[in-house]
Amino acid sequence: MTAANANTAPETAIPALGPWTCFDVEIEGGVAHIRLKRPETFNSMIRAFWNELPVIVRDINDNVRARCIVISSTGKHFSAGMDLAVFGGGGTSNADGGAAPDRFIAAEGQRHHIRWLQDCFSCLDEARMPVLVAIQGGCIGGAMDMTSACDIRYATEDAFFCVQEINIGMTADVGTLQRLPKLMPEGVVRELAYTGRKFSATEAQNLGFVNAVYADQESMLAGVMALAGQIAANSPLAVTGCKEMLNYSRDHSVEDSLKYMATWQAGMFRPTDMMKSFQAKAQKQAPKYDALFPVKPLFDQ
Repeated sequence: MTAANANTAPETAIPALGPWTCFDVEIEGGVAHIRLKRPETFNSMIRAFWNELPVIVRDINDNVRARCIVISSTGKHFSAGMDLAVFGGGGTSNADGGAAPDRFIAAEGQRHHIRWLQDCFSCLDEARMPVLVAIQGGCIGGAMDMTSACDIRYATEDAFFCVQEINIGMTADVGTLQRLPKLMPEGVVRELAYTGRKFSATEAQNLGFVNAVYADQESMLAGVMALAGQIAANSPLAVTGCKEMLNYSRDHSVEDSLKYMATWQAGMFRPTDMMKSFQAKAQKQAPKYDALFPVKPLFDQ
């Protein structure tokens, strides 16, 4: 594939990488569906989970395999959160097998381990395409970190949420405390973080954490996949521009965000997509937009 035709290449049916221990991945109609597949363990986040998720998301993102991502799960619960074995990944012994280093060296290694875990979910926030998540049953601990990094959340009536870390004697450290205050009132976030109490799908919707609550998982997935299809049908450049601006505005002042918007629009507003939209409407057809370029285009040898 050359750089010249990369933006019009057909979508890949499945990611080039895999198979996966913790996930199933399907891509159809411009929508990548990433499904947690370990219901017998309540989809706990074992080491393989943390290794696989960023690889899958970045593969979809970098190679423009889809225009929207949907994350869902299987079984009774969306996810019980981080497997306890993952907590030991910070490194407490010397590489040469000698005695454990002093606490300062160990702490430096632990910091890098935590930053790595954080990056595993930040890839969802940083993806060029929107990420929608469909939640059933329990969304606990690390699952709160994960879902708060997605663009939009949906839930079933039986779903419940919990900032679980305080209940096991630690501070949530993989994104919940940084992202939740941007998604719901800070006073409520503080209550949830300090108490570790469960809150229902109805409360989550009232707080603005989830957009809609469905009667069951089947109807939820049907609704979420339909919404993802609507997103995928829009101009990929315009959609990624929306996500870029919304994320930037979340983290910066209004004035700085307006300046960035003007710069983005000056360089990346594409009249061609607007014309395609007008022409398709006049012809009563669905517009067909060019895909984004891959982040790392492949060139002919």
